[in-house]
Formats: sequence, structure tokens, C-alpha cells
Amino acid sequence: MVVWTVANQKGGVGKTTTTVTLGSLLALQGKRVLLVDTDPHASLSYYFGVDSEELSASLYDIFIAGKKPSTDRVLDCLCPTKLDSLFILPATMALATLDRTMGNQGGMGLVLKNALDAVSHEFDYVLLDCPPVLGVLMVNALAASDRILIPVQTEFLALKGLDRMMHTLEIMQKSQPKAFEYSIIPTMYDKRINAAMDAYKQLQATYGEKVWSGVIPVDTRFRDASQAQSPPPLHCPKSRGVYAYATLLEHLQSLESSS
Repeated sequence: MVVWTVANQKGGVGKTTTTVTLGSLLALQGKRVLLVDTDPHASLSYYFGVDSEELSASLYDIFIAGKKPSTDRVLDCLCPTKLDSLFILPATMALATLDRTMGNQGGMGLVLKNALDAVSHEFDYVLLDCPPVLGVLMVNALAASDRILIPVQTEFLALKGLDRMMHTLEIMQKSQPKAFEYSIIPTMYDKRINAAMDAYKQLQATYGEKVWSGVIPVDTRFRDASQAQSPPPLHCPKSRGVYAYATLLEHLQSLESSS
């Protein structure tokens, strides 16, 4: 089972779109995929039409179940989607209380990793959609990951947000047994705007081979897919945005096969 964590400490850079699109493309390849919504705002959950506030169980229940949730406990929290092999572990606003209630408890940084280990035989890929703030949820998502995917909007304010994210990885690295593997993904690229090209060049100059050589373009079809609560590979399979994500997925899978 491969775990990818989609994270950035700046909002609005395409984290949820990246999670949904890559996860759906994997499912269309025939992989069994789990998407985990770790953001209390539950954008990923609502994308799939899941009203997480009306559910009997969610990611929050896994955290309060203890440091090593059982397989049945995790499976009971999952919701199906329009794709047979794609499932979602939804979020609720109650997740926002975890930093206050559990932030100082030892061992709480590995709850999500333990939960995923409990269902590792059920899935080929897991994608974790993170909140834009550092806390118990992001710490758990980073600790559970095999690779961190960092979407970065191609504009200079977003580059400052990336600096914060990299600082977070440096801090967390001190407590991790192995080095973080990460890929930076330029998103919302508009080739008509010089500032976007300049930001892309700055990304490459600063982070080198860690930056994916392609870009995810601005594509209004993503917004249409979100409004229709349908993954882009189903809603607009021939759009330029979906094509770009398919190219990104090939790159990521090649990295996994060579590691």
C-alpha cells in the first residue's frame, strides 16, 4: 500500500483537486484507493456529496477510539463513491477540537498511520488531504506518508507559503526514522501571465529536481466538476487539467517503482 500525503500550509493551492483527481485516476486504473479527509472543513468529503455532519462515523471517531484503531473500526467509517474501487474516510468539524483535547497526549502523532496499517490489505493507494495548518492532523498525515505531494500555486505569495511548509518538514524530520520523500507540484499555471512563468522558474531554481517538470494549468472545468460533485476524470476526462494530472501520476508511479 502506497500512502501519498497532499499538504501545504497555504490554502487555495489545489490540495483537494489534486487528491480527488489523482485518486480517481488511480481507481480508473483498477487500483483500490482510499481518500482520507483530514481537514475539519471537509471539502474533500463534500466534493463527493458526503455530508459528514450527518454520518454515524468519521475520521474523528478513529482518533477517539485510541492509538491503535481496529480494522473493523476503520472500515465502519468509510463511505463509497461513484467509482467502485474508490472510498473516502470523511472529516467532520469535530476534528478541529483534537489539538485542544489530544495535542499533548503521547503517541497521538501515529494514530492515522496505525489506522491505515489496519486496512493496508484492503487498498493499493491512500491519499491524505491535509488542512493548511500545522497541528495534530497534519502531523499524523505527514508521519503516515510514503511521499508528500506539495501543490504550489505559481505565484509569489504561494512561494512564501511553501517556505513555511519546508520549515515544517525540517522540524518534523528530526523525529522521523527515515527522510521525507516529497514532490513539489506547480499548480494553477497560466502561461499568459509573466508572473506565473517567473514563479515557476523560481521554484525550479530553489528546489531543483524536487519540482515536477510539468505544470497543472488553470482549468475552469475543475470548478465545473466540483459543482457537479463528480471527479474531473469522470466529469471532463479530455480536459487539459485531467491530462496534466495523468502525466503527473505517471511521474509519481515511476518514482515509486524506482524507490
